[in-house]
Amino acid sequence: MSMRCAIKSLPIVIAAQLFSQTALADTADKIWLGGPILTMNDASMRAEAVAVKDGKILAVGRKDDVLKTKGDKTKVIDLGGRALIPGFVDAHGHAMMGGLQALAANMLAPPDGEITDIASLLQTLKDWTDANKDIVSKAKLVLGFGYDQSQLKELRAPTKEELDTVSTEFPVVVVHQSGHFGALNSKALEIAGYTSESKDPQGGVIQRKPGTTEPNGVLEETAWITVLPKLLGNIGPAGMRVLAEAGADMWASYGYTTAQEGRSNQGLDTVWKAVAGEGKLKIDVVSYPDVLLGRDHIKDNVSADYKNGFRVGGAKLTIDGSPQGFTAWRDRPYYAPVGNFPKGYLGYPAANGEQVISAIDWAYENKIQILTHVSGEAAGDLMITALRLAEYKHGAGDRRPVLIHGHFQREDQVDSMVRLGVFPSLFPMHTFYWGDWHRDHTVGPELAQNISPTAWYVKRGSMFSSHHDAPVAFPDSMRILDATVTRRSRSGDIIGPLQRVDVITALKALTLWPAYQHFEDKTKGSIEPGKLADFVVLSADPTAVEPDNLDQLTVAETIKKGSTIYVRGQKRTELLRPRDFVNTGLYEMLKQVFVSQRVRHLPANYRTPMAVASIAATYEDCFGSIMLVEMMGGQSSFDEMAAQ
Repeated sequence: MSMRCAIKSLPIVIAAQLFSQTALADTADKIWLGGPILTMNDASMRAEAVAVKDGKILAVGRKDDVLKTKGDKTKVIDLGGRALIPGFVDAHGHAMMGGLQALAANMLAPPDGEITDIASLLQTLKDWTDANKDIVSKAKLVLGFGYDQSQLKELRAPTKEELDTVSTEFPVVVVHQSGHFGALNSKALEIAGYTSESKDPQGGVIQRKPGTTEPNGVLEETAWITVLPKLLGNIGPAGMRVLAEAGADMWASYGYTTAQEGRSNQGLDTVWKAVAGEGKLKIDVVSYPDVLLGRDHIKDNVSADYKNGFRVGGAKLTIDGSPQGFTAWRDRPYYAPVGNFPKGYLGYPAANGEQVISAIDWAYENKIQILTHVSGEAAGDLMITALRLAEYKHGAGDRRPVLIHGHFQREDQVDSMVRLGVFPSLFPMHTFYWGDWHRDHTVGPELAQNISPTAWYVKRGSMFSSHHDAPVAFPDSMRILDATVTRRSRSGDIIGPLQRVDVITALKALTLWPAYQHFEDKTKGSIEPGKLADFVVLSADPTAVEPDNLDQLTVAETIKKGSTIYVRGQKRTELLRPRDFVNTGLYEMLKQVFVSQRVRHLPANYRTPMAVASIAATYEDCFGSIMLVEMMGGQSSFDEMAAQ
């Protein structure tokens, strides 16, 4: 009998363990019934109904028992056959950067978007602007990502005059799918400072109207990248609050009731605190500031308790870079790297041994949870060494250090991580987006079978969590679920069939286990009396559909503390949002700004192609949020906001 059939055939266990005399004495505010309820509680995985009072779960179990808590004013909600499960807990992502992604209209061609010509591009921007008037006015920007002139009927980019039809009040900026070009309206060109008198910068082009020197609105390479801080800087710290709200809303639209700011700093935390203080956070947000940027800030703000929905949970350490970009630090040469790499290229560390050992020692000494970004095997070896030294010095304890990503691991490293009490937050969604790339270029067909080795950890009795690392990809919970269960790549290849897990295990990796990762399993992650009423309603029971169809499930509703915060089809986050889109344009755009700003500070004779390539190689996925602080006035601007 299959795991799915065994689970489906289990009888509904009466709630002797789940239903209490206290529940009988209370009257519920709301009761959900009429669909499968998956509790993530092994003692009773399935229930017929759940009752909620004052934002917490009052009772869960058989329908007749739970209805005993019904009063005259109790609202009974019929699920209509849809599934109710615990709200998703974000194991690793970057919610602020997700806000920038959420506020960008989708400019992609089919099948990921609907743009086929200039007219559809302009109409999409207008629809986006109309649907987000309040946000556009606060952010002072209309942004679109993903156009490609080769996919447009006219085979050209939109002109400034065409973009002026979207808005003349606010800058309109449309980013090419590659991130290396941009199309601007007249207001954006004004902010950029480009006129008929402007010269093309070295390495870039200001496109002109035929036969004139007047800019037509399209900027290439350095002409585009160097003005981005001006264009995005126009948002300012106040606009960053809008990004924070939009990021939290996007997470909620995918069923997340807790989001993570997975590599922050004091500036970002100031924004989150401000938004939380205004009562505008619909979900919880937990932040992990960069341990190499400000330990005092972490130590002074770390807390186990949320204040208005925000808290600093610990520290973040980054040892290496991106596996698909060949900057992960490996213990052996890359299989067939694409680019100008020397023979035997292993990647490299983003932090040296002294920094890593010092950071982890500091975290252990101060009893602060530390999340460590590790992609390659050599980075994993350094993390293990630092953990062993810290444990030897400070003793064992339940500190729950977290491995973030762990794309490439050896089985002996998994043994060491488990022995050291490391909680693995893995990235099985990589098998979908980059599995073919890993098979063909990074590690080769043999080692690709064990990227994000979920089954290795399960075999050793360890929990794990599955994450999305948005905005590297959208925080698509159903895509994560599908990838964790099927490990199917874009091409349809199964990348590591022996690392697949069953649906319930994959759901735990999105709910109960990441709650444990954050020390929040006493209040979140499962549907049990006394816990927060954080739920997500799915279009169907994920244990009852074929595994190959898991990615077709949708989030119908998200519920935080018993209140609905998202309903599919009623929020702006639904508008024009692609399903399976890795936002390479956003990533590449921010990477180019990162490189440009750092190259600019070099002496002229040091601005060589080799120097540029070296700086570019140091950029990694988690840098985006910190880049926003740099572009929007630096820490001083956020200090001023905090003082207001």
